[in-house]
Amino acid sequence: MTGNEHQSTNAYDDRNSEIGILITKPRGYLAVKSAFLLGRVGSLNNRLVELTGAVPGDHAVDIGCGPGQLVRALADRVGPAGRVIGIDPSREMIDYASGRAAPNCRFEVGAAQTLTLPDASVDVLTSTFVMHHIPQAQRTAALAQMFRVLRPGGRLLLADTHPTGIVLPAAVRIMSRFAARRTDDPHAPGQHADPLAAIDIRRYREALRAKGFATVDFTAIAPTTGVLVATKDA
Repeated sequence: MTGNEHQSTNAYDDRNSEIGILITKPRGYLAVKSAFLLGRVGSLNNRLVELTGAVPGDHAVDIGCGPGQLVRALADRVGPAGRVIGIDPSREMIDYASGRAAPNCRFEVGAAQTLTLPDASVDVLTSTFVMHHIPQAQRTAALAQMFRVLRPGGRLLLADTHPTGIVLPAAVRIMSRFAARRTDDPHAPGQHADPLAAIDIRRYREALRAKGFATVDFTAIAPTTGVLVATKDA
């Protein structure tokens, strides 16, 4: 049995330094995500799809797709002439998502830092609430793979928690300190003066520019999400 096919009875599966942390309970993840996003998962996914600029006929890929909610939203946007691939290192997530796949999408086991997609083959690439699960040492490789597979003019959307107000930041800090015990990242939540800084997606702006992305724009979506959209130079 390979690392990608490893089965776990735990909600979280501590992986090696090459893969990172897997979430292996789809239904439990869906419940937690819905609660954390205050029941706004559908509206958030619609807004994320809008920010990607995806159009009918596009080829889109969602990395760290989990149970496939964003993949299905992308599939609706690109239509029957387009296609969407959901990629996740958790076999449990892929099996769950595959059982609910739209006709123009498919799911496969894989990791952001070892994509097998051809060069310049993707119009839109998304990866949401994923970067903090990738080991720190592998994040540069993951961004390089994302840049490689995008076509000139292609768009990359990265998103992570960006809470607003008073209560949500406090809750995220508590969750982040728990997550710190499950990662080798020296800048991880709980090891940083402000644990929110470790999951702030804006920390990747300079890395994306260094990889060759022409523009990198930030958008906050209330109440809990920060988004970077980077465009590969045409």
